[in-house]
Amino acid sequence: MPYIQRSAIGAIDSLHRHPIAGSDEFLPDAHAEVQAFVGGTGGDDGYSKLDADFVRVLEDVIDTLIVKNILNITDLPAEAQAKLFARKGFRERQSQSSLRLFVPSGSTDVI
Repeated sequence: MPYIQRSAIGAIDSLHRHPIAGSDEFLPDAHAEVQAFVGGTGGDDGYSKLDADFVRVLEDVIDTLIVKNILNITDLPAEAQAKLFARKGFRERQSQSSLRLFVPSGSTDVI
């Protein structure tokens, strides 16, 4: 998408949707220079994995609070409830289709 305009030293100075005078060079959104200019990482620097892991921790904390009757699911906004149910359903579907190494054959217990 971005047409770029470079500074005198060759660094990206500005991004434009359409070419303008001095910005006829086009780079894809995922290009490392474009990502660096807009503050993106341009690649996986580990934060997305950490974020995914942290979301899982938060989900487990919420589940624990609900099980201990400290929090009711209905205490949460409807949007949060929907997201939690969707995520829980996705996790259950993923675990059902994954290889279970430690469950005896014929058992319905999930580890």
